[in-house]
Amino acid sequence: MDSILVTGNGPLNGQIPIAGAKNACLTLMPATLLSEEPLTLTNAPRLSDIKTMTALLQSLGAEVSSLQDGQVLAMSSHDLTSQTADYEIVRKMRASNLVLGPLLARFGQAVVSLPGGCAIGARPMDLHVEGLEALGAEIELKDGYLHANAPGGLKGAVHEMRFASVGATENIVMAATLAKGTTVLKNAAREPEIVDLVECLRKMGAQISGEGTSTIEIQGVDRLHGATHQVVTDRIELGTYMLAPAMCGGEVELLGGRMALVESFAAKLDAAGVQVEETPKGLKVARKNGRVNAVDVVTEPFPGFPTDLQAQMMALMCTAEGTSVLEERIFENRFMHAPELVRMGANIEVHGGTATVTGVERLKGAPVMATDLRASVSLILAGMAAEGETTVSRVYHLDRGYEHVVRKLEGVGAKIERIKGQ
Repeated sequence: MDSILVTGNGPLNGQIPIAGAKNACLTLMPATLLSEEPLTLTNAPRLSDIKTMTALLQSLGAEVSSLQDGQVLAMSSHDLTSQTADYEIVRKMRASNLVLGPLLARFGQAVVSLPGGCAIGARPMDLHVEGLEALGAEIELKDGYLHANAPGGLKGAVHEMRFASVGATENIVMAATLAKGTTVLKNAAREPEIVDLVECLRKMGAQISGEGTSTIEIQGVDRLHGATHQVVTDRIELGTYMLAPAMCGGEVELLGGRMALVESFAAKLDAAGVQVEETPKGLKVARKNGRVNAVDVVTEPFPGFPTDLQAQMMALMCTAEGTSVLEERIFENRFMHAPELVRMGANIEVHGGTATVTGVERLKGAPVMATDLRASVSLILAGMAAEGETTVSRVYHLDRGYEHVVRKLEGVGAKIERIKGQ
């Protein structure tokens, strides 16, 4: 199993190109199921999760070609052979459940495994089901699979979600594009990835308004056509690399970055003593003076502070001046990186969904283990700012969400290498 060796090496300087958004691309890919005509995505990230979604679409009979070194995905669902998303593929990635709405809308039926063995009511798959049932679907859970039918087709409805779930919003919006009549989705998620999905669906002929707000209105159409769409910049990768100069010093420009994608995050960096400014090419980040200041963080749905940047922000707070409190309100068990940071000399106390971090002057390199995707990169950032060597094991998580992480960080002066497993 591969690991990553990081040695603290001082300030960083240069440019890092930011890839297309993983979470946006994973949502856009199932949109091909809504039409017989081709859908082409540009600026696609080159990640293992994209390969998993490709395998899932191909298992349904879709054609998916990876072009231009993986940055262009050419897809066609003109001749699908199945409406069943098998557990062996779905279990690898939660976003696989996003084929449910499109299949149901176009074919009136779908059989989709619960992702990762999750039960309805445990993580918000129940919100997907409630929304699709509001559109007239009949959904039954049997043997770990959702069996969905809409014999007379889906019908527009007014539906208010109990929680602003990103995935449920995406599934319901896609399903409603081919429903008869008008759907009004209230308490919808507002993330940039949803805005990106709607822009793509509109290019395919969908009639949608209100994206980026908490109420989205969809007027169903008889069919959707093909389109070409550029995947939006990955705001989580952007935020992650914004933290590199914040932790190590120096000045780094993030190519393709936009302030609108990370406003709440950038505001916290500013309060901590990190300068963020827009440039013609992206965002430039530099630490203002000495150690950063401790700031409190509460994770919230967009436009609040992203849960997917909480682990990386904790790494920054480990060497901040003062004590910070990080409260996780989106996902449970999202502080598994804290014990690994403690191994590096951090002072962290976790109580339920709250972590209290008292900054130390310098972290010390140590062998640590990644527990998930964002934890992986938080430990790499910590290692870059630590004294001595840090070995991060179980980095296969990293390949799901960050392309060429070693190359990108090496390019701005980090001392980092990937060690191949035996």
